[in-house]
Amino acid sequence: MKKIAQLRTPQQFTDYTRSLGIDLPFDESVQPDGVLAQPYTLKTGKTIGNRFCALPMEGWDATADGKPTELVHQRWKNFGISGAKLIWGGEAVAVRHDGRANPNQLLLNEANQPDLERLLQTLKISHAEKFSSVDDLLIGLQLTHSGRFSRPNEKTCLEPKIAYHHPVLDSLYNIPADLPPITDSELDDLIGDYVRAAQRAQAIGFDFVDVKHCHGYLGHELLSARARPGRYGGSFANRTRFLREIVAGIQRDCPGLQIGVRLSAFDFPPFRAPAGEAGKPLMSEDDTIYGFGADPKHPLEIQLDETIQFLDLAERLGIELICLTAGSPYYNPHIQRPALFPPSDGYAPPEDPLVGVSRQIGVVATLKAQFPALAIVGSAYTYLQDWLPNVAQAVVRENKADFIGLGRMMLAYPELPADVLAGKPLDRKRICRTFSDCTTAPRKGLVSGCYPLDPMYKSRPEAGALQELKKAA
Repeated sequence: MKKIAQLRTPQQFTDYTRSLGIDLPFDESVQPDGVLAQPYTLKTGKTIGNRFCALPMEGWDATADGKPTELVHQRWKNFGISGAKLIWGGEAVAVRHDGRANPNQLLLNEANQPDLERLLQTLKISHAEKFSSVDDLLIGLQLTHSGRFSRPNEKTCLEPKIAYHHPVLDSLYNIPADLPPITDSELDDLIGDYVRAAQRAQAIGFDFVDVKHCHGYLGHELLSARARPGRYGGSFANRTRFLREIVAGIQRDCPGLQIGVRLSAFDFPPFRAPAGEAGKPLMSEDDTIYGFGADPKHPLEIQLDETIQFLDLAERLGIELICLTAGSPYYNPHIQRPALFPPSDGYAPPEDPLVGVSRQIGVVATLKAQFPALAIVGSAYTYLQDWLPNVAQAVVRENKADFIGLGRMMLAYPELPADVLAGKPLDRKRICRTFSDCTTAPRKGLVSGCYPLDPMYKSRPEAGALQELKKAA
């Protein structure tokens, strides 16, 4: 595998992608006043100022009771100065305590509402100071319950709320065979928590809420709950009941608040490998009933039939904002966020990461063609590094997505969208090279951030601790 930084010309990049058997959209030159700078007008009449989107990025750095710290404010300030006009959720915010993915995840309740309001103002003020106005800025809040991956009280202790028993994931995460899945009545109550969180988000001033259905968390897991009995399992209608009931409650109690969904459009089985070796899928005899957006007979192949059904349902429910991703950072991160360097609990990539980038871009393009009226955000662009603007421009120009979502790149180089739109050359010293320290750190109980490239994180005591932990590993 070649490092992207070694591909110094457009010809070298395109020659290499072709040698991999992939055909990425690519423009040799990027126009500062081109399609990435063009506004997008929603059906509501709201205009989003350009085609860059800041994806939800958590820092595992809120207070124990779920309030934002200075580190959270700094991250949201960076979202504001980035130049992106669509801010997708800021980060995942739990709707109740037992759904927190870690003991330092933001929590939206009555006590924390004023703190979240100040956090939103931090983003708006930083954006207005640099770009004069926030009139063409659309800001959402991602609402979540972490389900199987809940760690609300201790970073090292899972307290899972599973939708069903998954033989491979249960084994990987030591989930007892007698642990009862979350009940239908508990899901009914949780729907109320989502609606109340949406009410608070609207009162704070967010433009929309994202009802999270991705990355192996509860909403996503329910989509593959084919073997689950009751009202939330089995049929497609039952497996999407959670979404439908939340949307109905928000539309009833929060008139005017827009709704978005971040969706893992496809999933693969969990991957694992001994340290330093390429990841391999862990299969079970029952793989035919697991995985959303996968071929039941061939779990390593994408099948979008139910993904298309889901987006059709979303459109009929009046949801226009869709952010597409894939898989899970816990059990198959190479398809979700392609990287050359795995996190500490990961595995070496089983394919060139550009193949993973191409896979997501292709799936998003297929779904965009099927749903031209939806405002669709694509993900997995960070690994493109120096060539991100060239691919991004081509993707939007060819109508393969409406917005380019940036995640890890926002930690290393938040001003990348602003620089691209201003016609400035990229600052190569700040481009994310996907070292995965932003993932390794929280896996080791530290706050997340770009330790290799961000001077603020480089100077923190966690930087030294992280290096020692990596050496020990």
